[in-house]
Amino acid sequence: MSPALLKMWISFIGMGCMALSLVSLYLSRYKLKGVFKLLTAVIAYILMIAAGLIIFLVVFSGPTT
Repeated sequence: MSPALLKMWISFIGMGCMALSLVSLYLSRYKLKGVFKLLTAVIAYILMIAAGLIIFLVVFSGPTT
């Protein structure tokens, strides 16, 4: 697998984490109550930070040939 293709898959994982965190935040704010609300919010924020770091690293690692 070429480095460019690997970078593409890593960026897809980052975007998937971002989408999953958005769904989790929506559920925790509007649909869930109690302990589940706190648990999904913590998981969502962890996913959001991980996605941000992944996208940051992919963008600033430079072009691949």
